[in-house]
Amino acid sequence: MRSIAMTMILGLSLAAVATAQSPNAAKLFQAHCSICHGPDGHAAVPAGKALGAPDLSLPAVQEQTDAQLAEVIGSGKGKMPAFAKQLSKDQIQDLVAYVRALAKKH
Repeated sequence: MRSIAMTMILGLSLAAVATAQSPNAAKLFQAHCSICHGPDGHAAVPAGKALGAPDLSLPAVQEQTDAQLAEVIGSGKGKMPAFAKQLSKDQIQDLVAYVRALAKKH
């Protein structure tokens, strides 16, 4: 019984790491987010500066829950468009994990 529980915990941990490092997430970010947030998430690109896009590594973004970040990605916020019709829920979760990983790189 203990071995089953440990296997489940390990599996969930590996799934979380795989999601955060998903090459698909990097492609999604490049295709949908980097135009405003920049390739590193700092929004130091012309469109990001003009629109006032937030730096995704800042505490104001990182302190939000995964559900809050997913809601912003799906429904949009301020000048940011909604992506719920373009992206699946799994893709949105991949982007949430990617945003978390960007903050750890900086």
